[in-house]
Amino acid sequence: MSDSQGVGPLVISSPEGRSATGGGAVAAPSPAPRPRRRRGSWRQRLEIGLLSGPAILVFLAFVIFPVVMAAYYGFFKWKGFGPPTDFVGLDNYVAILKDPTFHDALRHNGFIVVMSLVLQGPAAVILALLLNRKIRGRSLIRVLIFVPYVISEVIVGTGWSLMLQTTGAVNDLLEKIGLGGWAVDWLSDPKIAIWSLMLIITWKYIGFAVILFLAGLQSIPEELHEAAAIDGASYWQAQRAITLPLLGPTIRIWAFLSIIGSLQLFDLVYIIWGQYVSATAGTSTMATYMVSNGRLAGNYGFGNAVAVVLFLISLVIALTYQRFVLRRDTEGALTERKK
Repeated sequence: MSDSQGVGPLVISSPEGRSATGGGAVAAPSPAPRPRRRRGSWRQRLEIGLLSGPAILVFLAFVIFPVVMAAYYGFFKWKGFGPPTDFVGLDNYVAILKDPTFHDALRHNGFIVVMSLVLQGPAAVILALLLNRKIRGRSLIRVLIFVPYVISEVIVGTGWSLMLQTTGAVNDLLEKIGLGGWAVDWLSDPKIAIWSLMLIITWKYIGFAVILFLAGLQSIPEELHEAAAIDGASYWQAQRAITLPLLGPTIRIWAFLSIIGSLQLFDLVYIIWGQYVSATAGTSTMATYMVSNGRLAGNYGFGNAVAVVLFLISLVIALTYQRFVLRRDTEGALTERKK
């Protein structure tokens, strides 16, 4: 029986959608399917609008609008009452960028950003690895490490300012244990004051980093460490090859929060060193510079200009960090992964 009796020509379909008959004739390519309109797209958009709308309104009202108004007042020499009328253009911004005091504050902020990452990051990772193991008193140690973070900055600043005075508890303790030669002026010496500030910041905020890293460690499957142990890997080899890479997204998020917090540091410096001493002690920040030269000086237009400069610096750093560091962490989580 030949193929021509009751059996049609064999049709072979290629992966690209083209088809060919068994007799060698090539059939015309099938038309591409027309894109169908996604069902529920409007419903999805409505849900997104309803859920994100209130947050967007709050963001516009309490973040964008104040920034716009601050930029507007920054173009005036304004005393803070009545409508601003003395338009000075970019004079306030030029004065800020030429002021050596602002340069010092910017340098102090940069130092705090770097040293916060260098001091707090490794110490917090080591403490998190230690507290992630089954040791006696682990819960108590976790609480003790986290307690400084929940204490008010006013209490922390007042307590440390009393202890670090020349006749304070720290110098008194050093003299009693025979280390009187180490007693120094912790708060007024420009060479030491910035390190005193870093000590206080590390003590205050390292608990937050430890808790964050502990949460990240809980998401690492234990089977990976068991497999590494079977293969003969030591504890530290397993931490270096498994724990740290998988803890990377958590570390990068903490680093972002630490950078932004360091750029906006104000309360501890203002409470410990006051409104005028911070500049001479070498601990001033952009935020304390803004308050001292804006509100306290009665020059609100200049203070608004400083706020805009601080906002732009933080925004550029945040966007750069998001572009080059956080993008690989959020690309698959917040958006659909590209196929």
